[in-house]
Amino acid sequence: MPSEEELFASVDALLNEEPHLPPPADRARLREAAGITQARLATALKTTTQSVKNWENGRSEPKSPRLDAYQRLLNGWAAKYPAPGAVPAAATVPAAPAAPTASEVETTDAPQPVDVPGAGPARPATRPAAASRRPAPQKAARPAADPRFPHGPLAVLDGDGSAYGTGGIVLDCPATSVVELVEWTLRESGLGAPRLHRNGKDSDPLIVLTAAAAVKLGLPERLEGHEQRRSLRLPEDHPVVKQVVKAKWRLTQRGFGPWARIYRKVQGRERQCVQLAILSWDALDERSWPGVTEMEPADVARVLGVYAQRVITPRGSTAVSGLELMTALRPPTRAVQDPQTGNWVPGHNPNSLGTEPMDPAPPEATAEHPVVVDSGWSGGFLNEEAYQWVRDVDLLSDEECTLPYAVGLDLNTAFLAAAARLVVGLSAPDHFHAPTFNPKIPGSWLVDLSHVEVDPRLPSPFTPDGTRPTGPAWYQTHTVAYAQELGYNVQPLEGYLRRETGAYLDPWHDRLKNAYVDTLADLGVTKDLSDAEFLAAMERHKDVDPAMVAVLAAIKATVKGGIGKLRERPQGKKYKEGERWPALQRPTWRPDIRAAVISKARINMHRKLRNMATMTGLYPLAVLSDCVVYPSPGDSPLDFLPYAASGKPQPGGFRLGPTPGLAKLEGVQSMLWAVDLMEQGHNPARHIKGGDAVLDEGE
Repeated sequence: MPSEEELFASVDALLNEEPHLPPPADRARLREAAGITQARLATALKTTTQSVKNWENGRSEPKSPRLDAYQRLLNGWAAKYPAPGAVPAAATVPAAPAAPTASEVETTDAPQPVDVPGAGPARPATRPAAASRRPAPQKAARPAADPRFPHGPLAVLDGDGSAYGTGGIVLDCPATSVVELVEWTLRESGLGAPRLHRNGKDSDPLIVLTAAAAVKLGLPERLEGHEQRRSLRLPEDHPVVKQVVKAKWRLTQRGFGPWARIYRKVQGRERQCVQLAILSWDALDERSWPGVTEMEPADVARVLGVYAQRVITPRGSTAVSGLELMTALRPPTRAVQDPQTGNWVPGHNPNSLGTEPMDPAPPEATAEHPVVVDSGWSGGFLNEEAYQWVRDVDLLSDEECTLPYAVGLDLNTAFLAAAARLVVGLSAPDHFHAPTFNPKIPGSWLVDLSHVEVDPRLPSPFTPDGTRPTGPAWYQTHTVAYAQELGYNVQPLEGYLRRETGAYLDPWHDRLKNAYVDTLADLGVTKDLSDAEFLAAMERHKDVDPAMVAVLAAIKATVKGGIGKLRERPQGKKYKEGERWPALQRPTWRPDIRAAVISKARINMHRKLRNMATMTGLYPLAVLSDCVVYPSPGDSPLDFLPYAASGKPQPGGFRLGPTPGLAKLEGVQSMLWAVDLMEQGHNPARHIKGGDAVLDEGE
C-alpha cells in the first residue's frame, strides 16, 4: 500500500502540471463566438497578434503566466458558448474559484451599481439610428460590446426622451425626474464600460443632458452666478437636490454642478453610481471640446463615445479624466489572500501610488502647502516649468535678419512623449546631505549649475525663461543629468530622493499615444505619409470631420490637464493659507511627478535645439512650451529641417510626423514681424501658437 508521502507527491505532481488547453480549432471557435478579434485578444494577453494566430493553428503554445490566463479565458468562453451537442455548463462540475480582483473585495464607501432582482435587467426600447437628429457617420470600427453593457458607455439625453448612444443607437428614456433617470440608467439602460485593468473598477454610466432635457428634469437651463461656471453648484435647498436626498441617493462633496455624481453606499459587489454632465452648464469646455456643445445629440454621443473607447469614459473636465485614467490603468490595490484567514482582501498594487496621500519634500511643494507653512521652509522651490524664452535681438545675425520667414514648429503632445519610460518615485522622499548624484534616482537636488556654459543663442536648459542660473537651486533629476551629459561635473549640496521607483505613467502614455495616433489617422494623417504629404494632410485635417477634430483636441487637453492636475492648487474664496485643500487628500497629488515630466520635456527640447544648431547652423528665435520659431528661407519646415542625401530626416533634430514627440508646422509669419515682436519683449511663438505656456492644473 502506498505511503502518505508517495500519495502527496503524486497529488503535488498533478497540481504542478501545466493546464491543458482545448484543441487549436476550438480556441479559434470560442474566440469567434465571443466576437473578439485576434488583435484584441493579443492586447489583453500582452502579446502579439501573430502569437495568437500560432496558438490557434497549433504551431506554438503559450507559456505561463499567459498560459494560465489564456486557459481561464477559454474556460469562461466554453461555459458561455458550448460546442453543438456538448453537455451544458450547468451540468458540469464547476472549476475552483479564481482569485477575485481588488474591486470585488473593496469595502469602502465608494459609489457602487444597483442589484436588480429577478432573472435579469429589463432593457429599454431602442430605435434605429435613423431616428436620431442628423446622425453622424461612423468612422472607427466598433469593438465587440461587453455583454454587461450592450449599449455602450454613455448616452446623450434630449428633451423628448431620446437617449442617443454610441454606434447610432437611440434608447427611449421615460424618466421625468433626476431620480427616475438614475434608476432607469442603472436598471434598464445597459450603459457602462468594463474596467481598463483587471484590478480596477468598471466605469460608471454617463448621461449627458441637453438644455431641453435638463429643464424637463426640473433643472435650470443655465447656472448663473459671479463665480466661474465650473465652480457653480445648485444650492442644497433646490428641489432636485432635495428629491435626490429623499430617495436615499447621495451627491459627492462637489455637489450638483456641471458634472454631478449620484450614488448610494456600497451594497454587495455591484456599483450604484451614475455620472451626469449638463451641456448648457458648460460641462464640456470649449477649449477642450471645440464645437461639441453646438452639435446635435447624436454627434455629441459620437464624440464622447470615441473618447470613452480610446481614452476613458469622461468623469469631469479633461484634466479630471486624465488623472482618473492614471488610476484606472494603475489601480492602487489588488486582491491578495490573507495567509491567516484565507480570505481575499485589498492589498497594495505594485507600481501604483497606493491608497494614501503622500506629502512632498518642501522644495517640491507650493508656497501655501502645510509642509512649507508649518515648517517655515525658506530653502527655495523647484522651478521645473515649460520654456518661455525669446532670444535677445542683439544676438540676431545679419544673415538671419535677411531671411524672409519665421516658421513655428510644434511638437506633438511633447509632454506625453516625455512621460514614456519615465521612472518616478513611488515612496516618500528621504533627505540627504551632499549626496553623490545618480541619474537613475528620481528626486530633487540642490546644486549649482551656474558654471555650465551654453551658447547664448540658445536658452539655458536649466531655467524656464532660458536665463543662466546664478547660484545653487533645486532641480529635478533629468535637469541635473543633462548637465552631466554636457560634460560638466555636478556636486549636489542636498537631495530629497526616493528609494522606490517605477514607470508609473507608462500605461497612461501608451493608451493616450494610441488614442492620439488613431484619431489623427481618422483625419487622414497617418504614419506612412512622406513629410510633404504629412504637412498637406495637417493643413486640411481640421476640415475632414469636426467630431474627430473635437476628440483630438480633448485627447491633447487630457494630456496637459492630467499632468497639470498632479499639482492642483487650492481653489475657492474660502481657502486660507496653510490649510489642506481637497486635492491633497488623493494619492495622485504628486508635484514631483509633474516636475519630472516637464523637466524631461524641456531637456528633450533643448537637446533638439542643440542638435539643430550643429546640423544646420540655425538657432531659434523663441520657444514657448512645445513650440519653437526658426528663421527660414521659405514658408515650410522642409526649407530648413536637416535631411540626409538619401532624403531621410537626420536623427537628433526636429522631425515631422504624427507621433508624439515629432513636429508639425504651427504657423508662418514674416521675419520682420517676428523681430518686431522680439524688440517689444513679446514671444513670437505665443502669437504663432496662440496657446498657453503652462500646463493647466485643472479644476
